[in-house]
Amino acid sequence: MSVSARLGIGFMKALSHVPLPAIRGLGYVLGRILHTAAVPRRRVVDRNLELCFPGKSLAERKRISRDTFIYVAQSWLDRAWLWHAPREVVERRTTVMGAQVDIDEVLAGTTPLILFAPHFYGLDAAATGLTMRSPRESTTIYTTQRDPMLDEWVCKGRERFGNVKTLNRVDGIKPIVAALRKGGLLYLLPDMDFGRDQSIFVPFFGVQAATMPSLSRFARLGRAKVIPVITRVVKQGYEIEILPEWKDFPSDDAVADTALMNQRLERLIEAMPSQYYWVHRRFKTRPEGEPPVY
Repeated sequence: MSVSARLGIGFMKALSHVPLPAIRGLGYVLGRILHTAAVPRRRVVDRNLELCFPGKSLAERKRISRDTFIYVAQSWLDRAWLWHAPREVVERRTTVMGAQVDIDEVLAGTTPLILFAPHFYGLDAAATGLTMRSPRESTTIYTTQRDPMLDEWVCKGRERFGNVKTLNRVDGIKPIVAALRKGGLLYLLPDMDFGRDQSIFVPFFGVQAATMPSLSRFARLGRAKVIPVITRVVKQGYEIEILPEWKDFPSDDAVADTALMNQRLERLIEAMPSQYYWVHRRFKTRPEGEPPVY
């Protein structure tokens, strides 16, 4: 067991008792430090913003870059109370909304449902806030952490409330499809670059991006509806907004579906660009013959 992991988990458990304004204040300071000190990662963020928002001024992109590091730090520290604070604290700090949807049907219905959850910084808050309010069997896919102790902590945190199953990417699609067909929820985050073998190339803000076609594939195989979920970091905690179902999804064309997914994701990002996961090297895998962008 890693000593650093043990100390880190102990710190997060202790932090769960601290008032939210103090946690957010600590996150603000830590985020500003990271923006200054984590030069390689800042360059990734700045390059992503340059590629995706060429029409924005340099000053505006720098502001988004600074803010995104603050949200990185705040959302990470918030996992302290999401995964360790009493249930009533988590309920009070996570608000579920959806003006154009039947929230009760989403959380307690029996129709197979995929929640398209893009990588906004509140993604773990949304997963916790929704599963703690839902009796459905919920499934999510995750990437194993290098440290076994840290991996166990993350899994326990994400499985803390509700009937939740975390599956590793190597577990295959059968348990995912089976859970969907039984009327379950799949909390899916397909908007990252997981390499050439798992991806197809479709535009993302006008740049060819390696993108997993899993949303289209799981919706078709699981006979599931697709509903987007976006989460905002707000002063009181998190706002989890359930958006209307995509009526025209999936089609018989996974490439077209995946391109449409990215196109709709762009509009969600444009509404709050600082809260998207720009620290990820979204364009690290390039089409054959194209030079690296980082």
